[in-house]
Amino acid sequence: MNIHEYQAKELLEKYGVNIPKGVPAMSVDEAVEAARSMDSSLYVVKAQIHAGGRGAGYFKNDPNGKGGVRLCKTIDEVQEAAQAMLGNILVTKQTGSEGKEVQRLYITDGVDIEKEYYCSVVLDRATSRITFMVSSEGGMDIEDVAEKTPEKIIKTSIDPASGISGFHCRKLAFGLGLKGAQVKSASKFFASLYKAFIELDASIIEINPMILVGDDIMALDAKMNFDSNALYRQKDVCAMRDESEEDMNEKIASDNELSYVRLDGNIGCMVNGAGLAMATMDIIKLHGGEPANFLDVGGGATAERVTVAFKIILSDPNVKGILVNIFGGIMKCDVIAEGVIEAAKEVDLSVPLVVRLEGTNVERGKELMASSGLPIIAADDLEDAAKKVVEATQKAQAAA
Repeated sequence: MNIHEYQAKELLEKYGVNIPKGVPAMSVDEAVEAARSMDSSLYVVKAQIHAGGRGAGYFKNDPNGKGGVRLCKTIDEVQEAAQAMLGNILVTKQTGSEGKEVQRLYITDGVDIEKEYYCSVVLDRATSRITFMVSSEGGMDIEDVAEKTPEKIIKTSIDPASGISGFHCRKLAFGLGLKGAQVKSASKFFASLYKAFIELDASIIEINPMILVGDDIMALDAKMNFDSNALYRQKDVCAMRDESEEDMNEKIASDNELSYVRLDGNIGCMVNGAGLAMATMDIIKLHGGEPANFLDVGGGATAERVTVAFKIILSDPNVKGILVNIFGGIMKCDVIAEGVIEAAKEVDLSVPLVVRLEGTNVERGKELMASSGLPIIAADDLEDAAKKVVEATQKAQAAA
């Protein structure tokens, strides 16, 4: 689960992370009041969407104008910036061309930045440890730094048995070239981030940029993602969920215990098991097709849940063909067949449907499919299914 920048900062501040003063605003009037409450000579108006690159983005109603992060010297400029952002579509490199509507703002106090750094806390699957990554190249895409100047990225892994120590913090601070009181401030900053990561069940905390103001280290921006499997014990985090920022189909899938991620292709996929879903997507690409989604119905799906999954796939207008690939273990093939048949009839199926079933009750599942009266293309194995769905999809598009 993602949250907004201002929400991440609210959480981190509770753990002792130093941040500039800021106030969220849901309207132009609230933005003006927020700025007045700061009594500052410089304000920063920041669009709040679940995507990065806001400052370098543009608004659809003004593609040649300013982005989603603006410096303002007066209250009137704050009002003007808020009016330009709220209710308009912000396009960034992470939103894609469709962009996201700005419904919230964050008004912060301007600070005198001496130096920008990068800092993140992530779970490194290679070491099975929480790992800090810091760099003196803050404010930039860390991917570019990793590619062009990898020596400027410093990593430190934390043993889960002992947790973070002063040694880890000093190593990171010295690696960034900090000295004296700056090291003390940075050490407190890193220790606070680690505690927040552990106690809030975070999957990533990214501070970009982390800044030096005098001798103090501060978080100028903050991004936090959370482990969805642990949200049942994170009620305060759950309360921060902004459903308007979520893809509607992904929300429906989550509410029905389905794993769904929309992609850019035209072949819809419904599979049971994440590993099999990945393999299905790979073999579709191998045979010249492009998957339109990742959708895992899981091992305990009911016919009703399969129906919901099928409807989610077909709600994507880019889908021109569907591949159902089920290996029945806990999930029975006849249950999948019932769900697919019910959904196909409800939505008036108009695209090619290829089905590959194998496992528990497979013969019963195939009988249901064959007697359904639907134009279902049966496949013998995964490769046969991939070939057939790619071919059928290409024919359907050519005929359209």
